[in-house]
Amino acid sequence: MKNIFVGNLDFGATEASVRSWFEEYGAVERVSIVTDRDTGRSRGFAFVEMTNADEADRAINSLNGASVNGRALNVNEARPRENRAPGGGGGRGAGGGGFRQRRESRW
Repeated sequence: MKNIFVGNLDFGATEASVRSWFEEYGAVERVSIVTDRDTGRSRGFAFVEMTNADEADRAINSLNGASVNGRALNVNEARPRENRAPGGGGGRGAGGGGFRQRRESRW
């Protein structure tokens, strides 16, 4: 089984259309278009799982850079997801680096 990243998708792309592009090269196990949690709209990328690694490699080589609806697809083998620290991002947090002077009492 090979997991494939498909980027620079047209925001109107459907799972059925993405599946049809990859089925030309072999069996497709699953297609998942990533959507925004708040709006439900496509985020412009998807993941495709193909059962046969050779077929997946042929699909990657053929579809990477292919123009679909005026957009050049970015197709490559998906990398494992990075482990992120829990909680929201942003800000420096407590003692978050940078230069700080020790503050002496004014009185």
